[in-house]
Amino acid sequence: MIKTYRYRLYPTKEQQTVLEDILWSACWLYNRALDYRRKRWSESRKPVHYTEQSALWRDWRNEEPDENPLRLLNMSAGQQVLRRLDSAYRQFLKGERGIPRFKKASRFNSVNYKPGDGASVKSNRLYVQNVGLIKVRWHRAFPEGKFKNIVVLRKPSGWYVLFQIELLEQPVEKSTNPPVGVDMGITHALALSDGAIFDSPKYLQASLKKLRVLQRSIARKKKGGKNRRKAVMKVTRLHEHIANQRSDWWHKTTHQLVNTHGVIVVEKLSLKFILQNGHLSRSAHDVGLGMFRTLLDYKAVEAGVEIVTVNPRNTSQVCSGCGSIVQKSLSVRIHSCPDCGLILDRDINAALNVLELGRSFWELTWPVGASVSQEALPL
Repeated sequence: MIKTYRYRLYPTKEQQTVLEDILWSACWLYNRALDYRRKRWSESRKPVHYTEQSALWRDWRNEEPDENPLRLLNMSAGQQVLRRLDSAYRQFLKGERGIPRFKKASRFNSVNYKPGDGASVKSNRLYVQNVGLIKVRWHRAFPEGKFKNIVVLRKPSGWYVLFQIELLEQPVEKSTNPPVGVDMGITHALALSDGAIFDSPKYLQASLKKLRVLQRSIARKKKGGKNRRKAVMKVTRLHEHIANQRSDWWHKTTHQLVNTHGVIVVEKLSLKFILQNGHLSRSAHDVGLGMFRTLLDYKAVEAGVEIVTVNPRNTSQVCSGCGSIVQKSLSVRIHSCPDCGLILDRDINAALNVLELGRSFWELTWPVGASVSQEALPL
């Protein structure tokens, strides 16, 4: 498993200037490589691959070596920029994202170094080629493992370094805690089959008033002016703070889940339909359900917890007590079954159905069409 550890950097003013120039060079390389790909395709309908552009990068870097600002960018770090572009094109061809676009220098915020080739840890500080030794706040120790990447990152709050470490394989005992079904949503971020409910604090919603004030301040500033840039920076810092709050809440929530349950059954949901809904998109982004799955997966591995995904079809409409179909719109938040008289929260009813789907893979009593994606739980 590869995990990322982030630490705060405290570069001097001179080091910040060089780091800014390195990011500018990386952005220039990305845009030039993208322009080369587009021109090649429009002229000859021939694609360009990473290996070809890697050789071109060496030539571009050696043009007028005494004055070329690209010399600040490490050779292998430039290759990682080209790999980033190549990966973006591969995802575009698979239909997973849109066509890669040119980037502004102000939005190109990271550069990736290979350990020992342009960046390393020396004398309890971070060494970056052409920058020197940068002070680091070591708030926690490194785990045992192999360094895979060192990423220098610029954020509104300052500079950071990300160490991607391949951890050593360690035997993990399988958890003996009880299983649970989980229903994900917006009204309740998580509803569990045991009746527990986790409501998202919705930090963005709580900060909308402050955001409006700051955005009005931007609108009153002259475009291109220093004061406008300062006002924009205040907005970006607030958005970063909101994202950090959301991440912290999900870390604590997923940690609690894997510590109290041995098997977690979740719905195999595509969040695209929620994020593209004009009425739900802001609330969906505020909850951050995609972050939940990402954090849950790796924490479950470390805790010896099994994750099972099931088909979400009909889980909200089926009665968990008798199996009858009870049609209800999204606005109806209480499940009330006319056949067996069961009345409970809609999301908890769905969570019970999710757990039952995990248990009853071979049972024939489940409604037609509500098939599961994996085998039954070993309960």
